[in-house]
Amino acid sequence: MDLIGLLVTVIIAGLIFWVLWYIVRMLPLPEPFRTVAMVVLGLIAVVFLLSLLFGGLSLPKFRLG
Repeated sequence: MDLIGLLVTVIIAGLIFWVLWYIVRMLPLPEPFRTVAMVVLGLIAVVFLLSLLFGGLSLPKFRLG
């Protein structure tokens, strides 16, 4: 993946995760459920970014898909 394509992918993924983060914060959920949802969303974002990083380095151990 070229650098421009990677940059566009990271920007779009960041916007999607930011919108989901905003929605989770605005939902009237009790506090433990909101915290768990935000942690899960954060972990998904980190795994996605790591898969992009390690996929670009051609390390097959961390590739998703």
